[in-house]
Amino acid sequence: MTADHRIIAVELDERTVLWRNADVEQERRVAIFDLLEGNSFRPLGDSFAAATGPYRLVLRVEEGRLAMDISDAAGVPIDTLVLMLSPFRRVVREYFAICDSYYKAIRQATPSQIETVDMARRGIHNDAATLLMERLEGKAEVDFDTARRLFTLICVLHIRQ
Repeated sequence: MTADHRIIAVELDERTVLWRNADVEQERRVAIFDLLEGNSFRPLGDSFAAATGPYRLVLRVEEGRLAMDISDAAGVPIDTLVLMLSPFRRVVREYFAICDSYYKAIRQATPSQIETVDMARRGIHNDAATLLMERLEGKAEVDFDTARRLFTLICVLHIRQ
């Protein structure tokens, strides 16, 4: 059987999220669409030794931790990866602040101002993706684009925090 290290379905635990405005909801939809269009996700560890993928993923926040419930393609649970959210608090705060500035800029700023804010937003997002890849080390291998999209979804879950 050939390994297929990718995510084919992703859900957010709706009990984790209190509310989402239209901008956040759009970011969530785009992140999930882009993630499913192309990703690289290879969970590591004894639980996944026999797993070949593809995988289904449910993301939730529980007691200050990100839980990633991983199932096989048929929906049979395999294991849960858990990451502390505390290392992400600063970057999530920065990302929310720059996104707020970006959405305001889209509505009232010049194209060059929008571009400046968007460059800053992408920079923070890239830093967060790198942090996520570091935090997943030894638990799962993901490519940079997958980490960026997963970070967006972590932000959506983090709104409640």
